[in-house]
Amino acid sequence: MQGSKLYVGNFGLTVTSEDLKTLFSGYGEVRQVNVIEGKGFGFVEMANQAEAEKAKKELDGSAFKGRNLKVDVARPPKSRPHRGGNRRF
Repeated sequence: MQGSKLYVGNFGLTVTSEDLKTLFSGYGEVRQVNVIEGKGFGFVEMANQAEAEKAKKELDGSAFKGRNLKVDVARPPKSRPHRGGNRRF
């Protein structure tokens, strides 16, 4: 596993950044949490790769606020082809 940033998915829409920070801090130092509002997923950056691996191993598939979390290594966003500016009305 490379990097210390994790994708966290399948959580309820009421889950906050603070909720995730509290949960993940049990596995090491949490540097940053970014919840994508209204989508049920977000990203957690741990202080180092070892802590990220430990959190992934322990939390992937675990129950959190009534849902089973999906925790995986965060991948860079896919590049999208430019759609051009030729809009027709």
